[in-house]
Amino acid sequence: MTTVRVQAGPLDPGAELNAFLKDTPHAGGIAVFVGQMRDFKGADRGTGERVSAMTLEHYPGMAERELGVLVEEAKQRWRLDNVCVIHRTGELLPSDPIVFVAAASAHRADALEACTFLIDWLKTKAPFWKKETTTQGPHWVDAARADDIRAARWEKPAN
Repeated sequence: MTTVRVQAGPLDPGAELNAFLKDTPHAGGIAVFVGQMRDFKGADRGTGERVSAMTLEHYPGMAERELGVLVEEAKQRWRLDNVCVIHRTGELLPSDPIVFVAAASAHRADALEACTFLIDWLKTKAPFWKKETTTQGPHWVDAARADDIRAARWEKPAN
């Protein structure tokens, strides 16, 4: 079973998890990641600039397709019973959930690895663009080098 969704409306991680659990009664391990909008910019809360809002844009159709490709890749790499990827778009405020990822498998290791893989690749391969509003005004967010480094570990070696 697979759920892939991009939505402009609110995301309720608790409700999504309950639905996921109901649809996955035989899994022995379930890994879940919820990403939410931070109220600061940068890697360190103490030095980061305050962020009051964020706008997430995507290429409709392409974003869903790319998420589907990522999910299929995860399903090829690990034995998964169920996968769910939901990503928000539009205007977000601090603490609003942005992304919900869940992976279920007979064993925890597959679920944990798949969930980590999906988040790492989602951050670098999915066609979403972020514009943060800070005290300096709105600006587009550049890709983070740290995200690229984390995602690189999942690259398959060339034959």
